[in-house]
Amino acid sequence: MEIRICKDRYALGKSAASFTAELINRAIAEKGSARIVLSTGASQFDTLAALVEEKVDWSKVEMFHLDEYVSLPETHIASFRKYLKEKFTSKVNLKQAYFVDGTEENIRYLTEEIRKSPVDVGLIGIGENAHIAFNDPPADFETEASYLVVNLNDTCKKQQVGEGWFETVDDVPKQAVSMSVKQIMKCENIVSCVPYGVKAKAVFDTLFSPLTCEIPATMLKTHAHFTLYVDADSAALLKLPVLW
Repeated sequence: MEIRICKDRYALGKSAASFTAELINRAIAEKGSARIVLSTGASQFDTLAALVEEKVDWSKVEMFHLDEYVSLPETHIASFRKYLKEKFTSKVNLKQAYFVDGTEENIRYLTEEIRKSPVDVGLIGIGENAHIAFNDPPADFETEASYLVVNLNDTCKKQQVGEGWFETVDDVPKQAVSMSVKQIMKCENIVSCVPYGVKAKAVFDTLFSPLTCEIPATMLKTHAHFTLYVDADSAALLKLPVLW
């Protein structure tokens, strides 16, 4: 595990994007193609904005979507399909993009596709309740499913309201389709971009708690190639110097 502390969200985005592009380009050089997983939400704004400017042959890259609400139309402001299409796939010439649409049929399709070969890089955010994807506590660490339907807890719903995706907690869908913890951990490299002061406790708990499904992001620490990007605000409880 490596922790990279950046001065602010913008420095974090640029540094994480540069590192992610390096990993993607390495995979392309070694195998002729690359596969990536992208997460969404406010914490990924700056990383994705910088990533689309990196020098990558995107025509050799397949992208998998991490999660999506059940029964939420793509036209809704909170739709993660809408988010990724606007902020990423419309800006680069991908070989293929695989989106989660919240249906059982789509789960079967995504499962078949993602199991065809390894994922080289996963950009995996950490929620305010330390969830990874929509695997809220207590997360299922044991399921072998690649994607599954999960229930969203109140802390998760409040985060979505706080980020401006919904007006009230009652407006947030009760369920989502999420990539499973085990499938996330199969990524060859995991890069977690976690800016903002509202994530400070989640970052602290992730780093200083033992492995537990009550703090799902603790699982990331067991990965052989896990890089955590935080800014000065999200690292406030760590009391470590800013390096980037």
